[in-house]
Amino acid sequence: MRGAMLAAAAIAVGASACGSGVGPYPAVGGGPYPTALSKIRSAGRVVVGTKWDQPSVGWKTGTGEPQGFDVDVTRYLVGKLAGGSPVRITWRESPSSTREALLQNGTVDLIVASYSITSSRRPKVTFAGPYVAMQQDTMVRADDPDINSVADLRGKRICLAEGSNSYRRLVDPPPDGDLGIRAVLIPARDYSDCVRKLADDKLDAVTTENLGLAGYLQQYPGKFRLLNDPISNERWGIGLKKGDLATCEAVNKAVADMWRDGTATKMLDKWFGESEIRLPSSMPRPAGCP
Repeated sequence: MRGAMLAAAAIAVGASACGSGVGPYPAVGGGPYPTALSKIRSAGRVVVGTKWDQPSVGWKTGTGEPQGFDVDVTRYLVGKLAGGSPVRITWRESPSSTREALLQNGTVDLIVASYSITSSRRPKVTFAGPYVAMQQDTMVRADDPDINSVADLRGKRICLAEGSNSYRRLVDPPPDGDLGIRAVLIPARDYSDCVRKLADDKLDAVTTENLGLAGYLQQYPGKFRLLNDPISNERWGIGLKKGDLATCEAVNKAVADMWRDGTATKMLDKWFGESEIRLPSSMPRPAGCP
């Protein structure tokens, strides 16, 4: 039922924002658009996948548009790609479990949804960016006296958010993971479901990028805390359909502008400035467009 409701909502939003166009490259002027960049510049519209369940990253309530750091990043980058011309953005919910499929089946043109650049995803996705780099950390209940470092997670209940691979860096041994810690994996629909289960003592820890956790720390002040014991360094990239190199290169230039003119720093402070984490202060090294 929840999936059907989300699908209906996505269709309704898409219809209101993009008219009768179907898919990311609708027929305009006699043929489809070969890249997301050409669609933005020629048609003045784009379909973007974001999270709708992560506070301060990508969050949506009611019938309004999503809001958060990734949403602001999207607006900036799309504006740059369009050369300042107006662009109509259709927002589509893109849970971790569906991001690759949404790109491959043409539901979205690009994804900006706390999308970590990983070697396992590269065969299916062309990544632009990264637009921000951070560390993976772990969040526990503030009143839990037994977990104060990553080593204390042995035997504990760790959240496994559907479609995310963050847990692997904790529980898998190298080369796929980092630490090989034995823990009990508790499945959840998404990270908000993880946090609800953490609050209800149905699991003991949630591990993912610290920017993603920062939103929950701000939403529920005093209820949770970070271990401040980083597991790995992570990079969020813009997901594009495999092979869309023209858009990738244009996005990378726009990311450089976003950091050069100070916009990235302002957006990070806007959405995460009240959290306890140390915010990124410089542009991450570009990953290139293979």
